[in-house]
Amino acid sequence: MPSLTPRQLEIVPLVAQGLKNGDIAVLTGTTEHDIKNYLRALYNKLGLWNRVELALWWVRREHENITQGPPRPSE
Repeated sequence: MPSLTPRQLEIVPLVAQGLKNGDIAVLTGTTEHDIKNYLRALYNKLGLWNRVELALWWVRREHENITQGPPRPSE
C-alpha cells in the first residue's frame, strides 16, 4: 500500500464522512483549491477515480485494521 502523507491521512476520513471540499478546507485550515489538489494526488497515488472510491478504500482499510488487530512482535 502506498504511504500517505499526514495531510492526506487527515483529509481521507473527512471525505469518507461525506464532507464537501469547502467544509474539509475549513476544518483543515486550507483552501478548497488545495483540497482538490490533495484529492487529485490521492486518486493518482491509490489508482482511484473519485471520492466514492476513495471513501470505500478508506472504509475497507479501517475494517482490515480492526479485524487484523495490532501487529504481533516477531519471535
